[in-house]
Amino acid sequence: MTKFVFVTGGVVSSLGKGIAAASLAAILESRGLKVTLIKLDPYLNVDPGTMSPMQHGEVFVTDDGAETDLDLGHYERFITTRMKRGNNFTSGQIYKSVLEKERRGDYLGKTVQVIPHVTNEIQEFVRRGATMDQVDVAICEVGGTVGDIESLPFLEAVRQMALKLGPQNSAFVHLTYVPFIAAAGELKTKPTQHTVQKMREIGIQPDVLLCRADREIPIDEREKISLFTNVPMHGVISVWDAKTIYSVPRMLHEQGLDEQICMKLQLLTRPADLKRWDLLVHEVNHPQREITIAMAGKYTDLSDSYKSLNEALRHAGIHNHARVNIEYVDSETLTPENAAQLEKFDAILVPGGFGKRGVEGKIIAAQYAREHSIPYLGICLGMQVATIEYARHKAGLANANSTEFDPHTPHPVIALIDEWEDADGSIQKRDENSDMGGTMRLGAQSSDVEPGTLASQIYGKVVTERHRHRYEANEHYLARLQEAGLVISALTQREKLTEIVELPQDVHPWFVGVQFHPEFKSTPWDGHPLFISFIKAALAHHAAADATQKAAAA
Repeated sequence: MTKFVFVTGGVVSSLGKGIAAASLAAILESRGLKVTLIKLDPYLNVDPGTMSPMQHGEVFVTDDGAETDLDLGHYERFITTRMKRGNNFTSGQIYKSVLEKERRGDYLGKTVQVIPHVTNEIQEFVRRGATMDQVDVAICEVGGTVGDIESLPFLEAVRQMALKLGPQNSAFVHLTYVPFIAAAGELKTKPTQHTVQKMREIGIQPDVLLCRADREIPIDEREKISLFTNVPMHGVISVWDAKTIYSVPRMLHEQGLDEQICMKLQLLTRPADLKRWDLLVHEVNHPQREITIAMAGKYTDLSDSYKSLNEALRHAGIHNHARVNIEYVDSETLTPENAAQLEKFDAILVPGGFGKRGVEGKIIAAQYAREHSIPYLGICLGMQVATIEYARHKAGLANANSTEFDPHTPHPVIALIDEWEDADGSIQKRDENSDMGGTMRLGAQSSDVEPGTLASQIYGKVVTERHRHRYEANEHYLARLQEAGLVISALTQREKLTEIVELPQDVHPWFVGVQFHPEFKSTPWDGHPLFISFIKAALAHHAAADATQKAAAA
């Protein structure tokens, strides 16, 4: 029987519930348990696919094509279980399902209410997510903050679920905040007392408190928290700011979190083995080299917009024994006149995005990287702008563009496709009246790689990656681009859609654009071959630039 751990948050948002839940899962997995994680999001959007990254951070995509919360990326980076569509659901999905049942008459004329119908639906979604794989423990992270109106149905649902499961089959972990007031020189426990009081009013008594602070919480404050929250002293755990998120599992384990959860759920396991986490943290903290990557994007005000991308670069740095510094360059501000600011970087990366804003700056970044032999990686839109730039300046296609940005361009080298094969093999169709949400090429798909290319050195014969985009390279222009020297390294087997473009290595040391999102499959343990190769090229560029400077100085 699957046992459940419900993770909630209080006081303020952005405390790191996702990291805490993933870290607990990682420790339990190290004890030999099979674990999965489920994220419950209280917003009314059906999924985050149509939400601005500036509000919600990145949209993480699973192999089966679900657009999900970015916390699922943390889950996949921390444990071996792969996330699926059922590992994340929202209030929008819950209410949509309830209303569809009501319209079909499934409730047999009953008045449809939040309790029991909405709360029952939430419980059903949780059970469904937990039973997709045969797991010992399902860790359910409830989004939002205790006290928010939109979170109440979720908290009531998990309270009911815990009651039905029984005390030996469920546990509650509450993440809270203990602020340090500089003027008083004290850590204040009152916010934690109040958030637990709110939880108890709802009917939930936390078994464990994870107390976030900018420093380790002394025993006196922990005793006070224990007294006023009715949580045993050993259940009040200090979680302070860490240099790397990968040190959090060790931090929680040393304070006995996994032991307490196993005792509460009556799970007999082997001791936790966190050696690989210790080796990982040592590698992160002791790099042999250092490089700086320019990320030319338009969501640069919120780093969570590129969360998986940032982590993939750091993973690749670990596998190259290097620290990767990321400097964001707002593509809206890039012009031909100031493009020389990119010269100082060891590599340039142009990430994905939607809409016209900042696109010309991304095209300038791709052009600068191409003309100055700086390693370049374009992801999704980054591949498309590299194609547009090459079409304009090398293939003689003046004013080439994407129909997303210029519907009347004389050379639509990037265009909207109306039919494609989805991750499950089904044929999807789109027209001008289609909804924005869920009408993209989504999920994991495979393509053959052209032998003798840089892509074949990285991937071998076949590339399988996750997608999230609407627009594609226009197949009618491929021959013209290839004649001008652009290498098409991979095409989809059915539609002949471009998956990878590159420049020959005798023309440019490392220039690759990919239509998919490889960052979603990167983990700290394996890294990702594309990013590892990219960082290796950046290190070579850095070494060559250093050698040139030293020779000039001599």
